[in-house]
Amino acid sequence: MKKPVLVGIVIFAALMALIVYSTMSMQSHRVEVCMEFNGRTACRTTSGSSQEFALRSAITNACAEIASGVTETVGCENTKPAKITWIKQ
Repeated sequence: MKKPVLVGIVIFAALMALIVYSTMSMQSHRVEVCMEFNGRTACRTTSGSSQEFALRSAITNACAEIASGVTETVGCENTKPAKITWIKQ
């Protein structure tokens, strides 16, 4: 194999390792949230760099499944979660 190709492969592998490492280290908080809205229930698990971001992401994801339209989505996201389980803080 030619030297420039080998150098390119090594650089690519190092870049991929850096991306994977930085992505994994950013997700230091993990939470499962269950939302109840208009008689429907959905639970979602998310990760985030902060507790607030992880919690907000889980609420948004759960509400996306059980609410339809802007008005219901806003109402669902402003509802207190039925259950919050911190998996990793």
